[in-house]
Amino acid sequence: MQLSAILESLLIASQEPLSSKEMARLIRARVAEAEDVIVRETDEGASPAPLPEWLAALAQTTPEEAAEAVSGLNKHYEETGRAFTILERPKGWKVYTRTDYGEFVRHLFPGRKPERLSGPAMETLAIVAYRQPITKAAIEAVRGVSCDGMIQKLLDRDLVRIGGRAELPGRPLLYQTTELFFEHFGINSIDDLPNASELRRVKLPEPTEDAPKEEEQEKQLALSATGGTPAAAAAEPEEESQETPSEDTP
Repeated sequence: MQLSAILESLLIASQEPLSSKEMARLIRARVAEAEDVIVRETDEGASPAPLPEWLAALAQTTPEEAAEAVSGLNKHYEETGRAFTILERPKGWKVYTRTDYGEFVRHLFPGRKPERLSGPAMETLAIVAYRQPITKAAIEAVRGVSCDGMIQKLLDRDLVRIGGRAELPGRPLLYQTTELFFEHFGINSIDDLPNASELRRVKLPEPTEDAPKEEEQEKQLALSATGGTPAAAAAEPEEESQETPSEDTP
């Protein structure tokens, strides 16, 4: 039984992405389980068959070997013209349909129509992505206009989330991108964004002080992002993720 086939079965069966480390751990756990069975049966006076050579060879599977096997699977998929591929995202590897078939796959989800972000929304999202975690005041200092509507839209689309509060007067909310952001744009980390290191060093304009108004606007955004209850807004934000059925479907 080949390592690549085992990994393929794990990725297909799992509802969540699997990292190279986790896949290697699962394989070693299977070997350890088989070894324990042999030891138990021997202790009970039985004469169990020895561990198969192919299974024993997997006892020291490493994350690097798992990643290499996944690359081999992708090469095989491409050579044979398969409709899917395995992509690595922040939480691990996952099977996705290729973008060529996205228009067909989309009909499985009639309620999820693709929507394009407006220019202002994309500008706001770019500022959050490159300079996260960032306050609303800092975003508005860069754009020069109020961003309440744009931030709300990005929160509703699950591209941006509340990531905590800044250690500043009034403890303003901090915004950062979500797992869906990485999924949608096909990247694994912020470092994969164009000119990430350079743009993250650019000095941003200083936000103006407008504490009472800012506090009320922040409260409204916090309520809308957490279900609309004060108790939910006061709770610590939890990281959420959302899977997509294909590479190009947000």
